[in-house]
Amino acid sequence: MPTLIFLCVANAARSQMAEGLARTKAPGDWKIMSAGSHPGKRVSTRAVAVMQEIGIDISHQQPKSINEVNPKESDLVITLCSDEVCPVLPRTVRRLHWPLRDPANAKGTEEEQLQAFRDVRDELDRRLGELWSSDGVDG
Repeated sequence: MPTLIFLCVANAARSQMAEGLARTKAPGDWKIMSAGSHPGKRVSTRAVAVMQEIGIDISHQQPKSINEVNPKESDLVITLCSDEVCPVLPRTVRRLHWPLRDPANAKGTEEEQLQAFRDVRDELDRRLGELWSSDGVDG
């Protein structure tokens, strides 16, 4: 079973949204996981809310440490860190880097903060669509 792992720092927003989206878009029997170098205690309520807007429930997902997944045995790792330091991976790991700002750091009104999560969600959706339609990723 091919495996895709999304990595970021807290594993509470970007990588959790990516995991939820990828599970709906992945071809074949891909195993989809996410983890963080310094995982938070729970998935962001804003991430859960904006994913529910598009019919994807990530409320059951939990932040995990990179130690709970094995990037060396994955077929692809996608790192999502932007201004933070991404987890270090062995050179043998096939990796893509999608530097997306952490929406959890967004300032402003509640609506402005939710919009930051929507923007990341929509960009992840776009990139995953391109990934699965490319010749480089087979299911």
